[in-house]
Amino acid sequence: MSNEGMRRACSGAALGALVLGLVLGLPATALAQHDHAHMAMPAEGWMWKFDAQAALNLNLQERKFTDVHQVESQNWLMVMGGRQVGKASLSLHGMLSLEPFTLRKLGSAEVFQTGETYDRRPLKDYQHPHDLFMGLGATLSGRAGTSSSWALTGAVVGEPALGPTAFMHRVSSEANPTAPLAHHTLDSTHITHGVITAALTSGAITVESSVFHGREPDENRLDIEMGRLDSYAARVWWRRGPWGVQASGGHLKQPDATEASDLNRYTASLEYAGATDWKPLSFTLAVGMNHLPDLGGDGVKEYAALFDAAWRVRPRDLVYTRAELVDKDILDAGGYDPPGFVHAHPLSRVGALTLGYQRRVRAWGHGTLGLGGDVTVYRTPPNLLAAYGHPVSMHIFLIVKSMY
Repeated sequence: MSNEGMRRACSGAALGALVLGLVLGLPATALAQHDHAHMAMPAEGWMWKFDAQAALNLNLQERKFTDVHQVESQNWLMVMGGRQVGKASLSLHGMLSLEPFTLRKLGSAEVFQTGETYDRRPLKDYQHPHDLFMGLGATLSGRAGTSSSWALTGAVVGEPALGPTAFMHRVSSEANPTAPLAHHTLDSTHITHGVITAALTSGAITVESSVFHGREPDENRLDIEMGRLDSYAARVWWRRGPWGVQASGGHLKQPDATEASDLNRYTASLEYAGATDWKPLSFTLAVGMNHLPDLGGDGVKEYAALFDAAWRVRPRDLVYTRAELVDKDILDAGGYDPPGFVHAHPLSRVGALTLGYQRRVRAWGHGTLGLGGDVTVYRTPPNLLAAYGHPVSMHIFLIVKSMY
């Protein structure tokens, strides 16, 4: 490893250890399955809830030409507060991540991953760091009859009504600190700068619609880039007990800074979050499509399918898996084309299968400490074999979760 690589690894390890320490120190009473959508309100005054997760991760990528070995930390902290306002309920929600400091500027090495930019060029084989401000908004909600309710959310940073539950909040995915390859086909809008969402729930059905700013976050991970509410989305949820089914679609106004095209996204998913207090089994099955209509002819259509699951075989032992098949624009991604010209976009259908295990090594009043690891093997399509061969990824990590 070069001196620069050693310096970055040491910096990542030090910052990751600091984040772990911060999470360990959160005042909390018990760790349960987190619910980011609902919060019981007190009759008087404010009620606050804190939820955090941090992983100190040894990322090992074995590739045809360049192996990557680095230490990094994926992490987030969520704060929610709520109170009654007349007959309605007001909730405030904020979410922060220190990934701008605990990951390299171009992100975490991940074979075949794409999405967003570094140095004004499309990222390839890296998962970008999440912004410092992952969420910042407020929701006003209330009853509408005996079996119906309504909610209105405004967020400086939030997520529109598009896609399945974001991967870091899915029960079936929370054991795995690595972002899915399908992230930018399914749930990448979970960090959107400027969102207004209205929702109506009747029984098991929730109908939501959003207007939002469609451009993805830029490379400055510390700021908030507000803009016109130029995009829209709608989603329908059916929820009953541990089951959730959603279908959604949205139109994003030029989300990619390197592509002169809008994007139409369509997703559907089935989620199961267990049936007992300790929720021993959870899984998600999701499909999605990105359609870029302005890239010549019928445009470019990228499809993705994902399955992830977590099974707590014993109170301290959790096994998890993820399987994906995703269309990726790797060979000719992005580019600033002159007016009237559109370059070719040959797609590559890549596959990935992850198997992992996590052992709870310690539990206390305000959280848990786990030790985990996973291995990912890939399906390399013919048009990428010469460049990628048959890569393998491995992760070994400490993970801390805390809730109050």
